[in-house]
Amino acid sequence: MPLTSSKPGQDPYAVLQIDRRADENAIKRAYFRLVRQYPPEQAPEKFQEVRVAYDLLRVAESRAMVDLFLLQPPPSLPNRRRPTYDLSVHTADLGALALELGLARYAPANDFRVPPLPAKE
Repeated sequence: MPLTSSKPGQDPYAVLQIDRRADENAIKRAYFRLVRQYPPEQAPEKFQEVRVAYDLLRVAESRAMVDLFLLQPPPSLPNRRRPTYDLSVHTADLGALALELGLARYAPANDFRVPPLPAKE
């Protein structure tokens, strides 16, 4: 059985009707009081809520996780606009790019030859 609440965002302390600083004995007393009040034969949905809340709070490690992660409100997301990019290509840009890529393959030393100069006498 997963130890997650059937209703997202439900506070297990509020389900058990106890304070957040309650110790293990107070959690156990609240659980048994609510089980007597909502037996599984008469109110199975409420019993299941109480059982899940008790399972979350009875173990110290899971109670620490509840206190850290489940009860804090989620951080607000910034209201930022997404940047827009101009991805259109113009024909003049394509021609210039093709010329640059075509010339980049050839090294200038291979394209131009310096003729030897005549010797001075």
